[in-house]
Amino acid sequence: MFTGIVEEIGTVAELNPNDATGGTSLTIALSPDSTLLSDAHLGDSIAVNGVCLTVTTFTTPSDGTPPSFTVGIAPETLRLTNLGSLTTGSRVNLERAVRADTRMGGHFVQGHVDATAKIVDRRPDGNAITFRFAPTNPGLLRHIVYKGFIAVDGASLTVTAVNDAEGWFEVMLIAYTQERIVTAAKQVGESVNVEVDMTAKYVEKSLRGYNPGYHAVR
Repeated sequence: MFTGIVEEIGTVAELNPNDATGGTSLTIALSPDSTLLSDAHLGDSIAVNGVCLTVTTFTTPSDGTPPSFTVGIAPETLRLTNLGSLTTGSRVNLERAVRADTRMGGHFVQGHVDATAKIVDRRPDGNAITFRFAPTNPGLLRHIVYKGFIAVDGASLTVTAVNDAEGWFEVMLIAYTQERIVTAAKQVGESVNVEVDMTAKYVEKSLRGYNPGYHAVR
């Protein structure tokens, strides 16, 4: 479980599509003064661009090397997210799994990406930037509401507009957020990972239980 409050930005050091296990692994390099791995253990969960992944190896300055960590990526994850498009030098949002004593500054984020979305518009609004996204799965829009929560590349953001008929939603990045998440530097045509508010999914399933004839618009 995560909060959607990005802790640090890391840099892809290696994306190995055929590692020692026969699968795909991703190694993320951190800044020399990073504290992200200060309490790390093998098997910990770290969200990389909003995707919950398991730490398989890590290094810290105490090892005499720059801090970094490696995670495995399942085929299903590659199909549903934009992680497969990362290259050496790509920057990624990072957040450790939430602790029970942490303030919930964002919202409950599972790190289970629902789909990717393409940036179809980017425009300034004062010192803020408004992004418009078109999900690859338009059915997700039934779970996206005006002023509701949404996780974009793992960052907890507020929906500022949504248009079901045209198949898009918008968020606004304030100046503070622009400096702290990788999404702010993305341009029209690039993709982001999207996770909708899990509450909407539970409500929909409950409606089906109470009303067998209920069918959500897809």
